Amino acid sequence: MRILICMSGGSGVIYGIRLLEALKALNVETHLIISRWAEECIRLETDLSVEKVKALADHTYSNEDLAAKPSSGSFKLDGTVIIPCSMKTLASIALGLDDTLIARAAMVAMKESRRLVLVPRETPLTAVHIEHMLKLARIGVIILPAMPGFYHRPKSIDDLINHIVGKVLDQFGIEHNLFKRWEGR
Repeated sequence: MRILICMSGGSGVIYGIRLLEALKALNVETHLIISRWAEECIRLETDLSVEKVKALADHTYSNEDLAAKPSSGSFKLDGTVIIPCSMKTLASIALGLDDTLIARAAMVAMKESRRLVLVPRETPLTAVHIEHMLKLARIGVIILPAMPGFYHRPKSIDDLINHIVGKVLDQFGIEHNLFKRWEGR
């Protein structure tokens, strides 16, 4: 399996980092694009360097390089995840702007009928945000907000992060044990 992970400038870069860590542990080939503002969020929100995050991926690309492999439908991927997905990136995708490699890669996923998962990280949401999400959901994009569940009784922030990352892995049918599944009463 080959998955493109994109990190845009919304708060919550730890979700993308943890996804990269999980996919590495599961021997899934990863390709990575980090926006300039995601790089800044890595510096602000974690103790990791951007270089350390990039080292978690098998391949990396510049968000400004619209000629990179993920810009073409002939580059085979099993899917794309934008985690976190800023509202600016979400709007760019919904409007078809293709103004960055992340937005272009999302468009390629849609036009090639590949799985595209967006993990928006913003609150509260405006009607504009919701309209963009609805537009994309109607054409098959998975909108997976960073809203962790609590039925598994999380004991730490890591448990909350792992719940969202596990939900992303579920979208690709990737087996994991990042959280305890609901078994009913």
